[in-house]
Amino acid sequence: MTAPRAERKQPPQGEWYLRSAEDVLTQLDSLTSGLSLAEAARRLATDGPNELKEGPRISPLQIFLSQFKSLIIWLLIVAGVISGVLGDMVDTIAILAIVILNAVIGFYQEFSAEKSIAALKKMTAPQAKVRRDGNVIAIPAAGVVAGDILTLEAGDVIAADARLLTAASLKCIESALTGESEAVTKQVVTLTKNDVPLGDRANMVFMGTSVAAGTAQGVVVTTAMKTELGHIAGLIAEAGVKERTPLEKKLESFGRILVWVALSIVALLFGLGLWRGTPPFELFMTSISLAVAAVPEGLPAVVTVALALGVLRMSRRRALVRKLPAVETLGSTTVICTDKTGTLTVGEMTVRALYVAGQSYEVTGEGYGPEGEVRVEGKKAEA
Repeated sequence: MTAPRAERKQPPQGEWYLRSAEDVLTQLDSLTSGLSLAEAARRLATDGPNELKEGPRISPLQIFLSQFKSLIIWLLIVAGVISGVLGDMVDTIAILAIVILNAVIGFYQEFSAEKSIAALKKMTAPQAKVRRDGNVIAIPAAGVVAGDILTLEAGDVIAADARLLTAASLKCIESALTGESEAVTKQVVTLTKNDVPLGDRANMVFMGTSVAAGTAQGVVVTTAMKTELGHIAGLIAEAGVKERTPLEKKLESFGRILVWVALSIVALLFGLGLWRGTPPFELFMTSISLAVAAVPEGLPAVVTVALALGVLRMSRRRALVRKLPAVETLGSTTVICTDKTGTLTVGEMTVRALYVAGQSYEVTGEGYGPEGEVRVEGKKAEA
């Protein structure tokens, strides 16, 4: 009879860098030869897959129904129903056709974007090389567990947070976590200071970062939502209610104004009609007709088509837009405040123009490559 397995005690989040490699292996009941296949399977069943939690997937029905959230759309639907009740079937069919066309265009664009994003996620499903029973094998990153020994080399995307056991000229790109575009040197050392910033934890590698150069082995200390990347994902998920775009706010405001204006006119006409002795039923029919006429039937379709054309133009530039109103938001952007220039750009400072002895020169070419020309008024300058 074997003794029951002791529970793995883990230090508080982020303190693995304070321990020696040997202590970490002992703490995680692991060896440099890796876990056994059976033990890895047991831990996977206990801890769950090494995946970041995502929000609930949006079904096609939810995408379609989301096209009817606008107050303007509901005004059109009410106007169409009232027209039908009054016997004006031509107006009813026209209004409802516009509503359905608007919904179909919006649904098609957003559903296509969701499918494209899902396909990209499948294409980029990461792999990891781990030691199991002493052998290095490649497995899906979702199957990595605490105590696994990761084998890393240049080009690898790191599948989980790990404490380094060995490292040879290892450099990692941690811009996804720290915003630092330069590769960070990693080494097997034991740090003694508490509260070391993430970017200075030289003996740790983190989920979602990549290996720029060198080779290494590390023992996985945390997976999934317990990683540093998972901590950030959790903060984003708790960030609060989804903010509406400026266009959605403006259309909502316009719809409210339209409702109040229409109701005010109807009330005024109804009151004047009663004062003049007009039969109430006749007044009611006239007021309803005026209210229906006040609704701009073509506005939602025009807005949706304009946004769809914007999505089409962006798709030609290899940009995916999940929500149609986001196109207008991007177009309204005047200032982008961002950290770390090199994260968004090439990170290479180059000369683009010269002004020498009263003459302006244009410099072409990209980055630090030797290709390019010096031009004067659009023509190549002579040496």
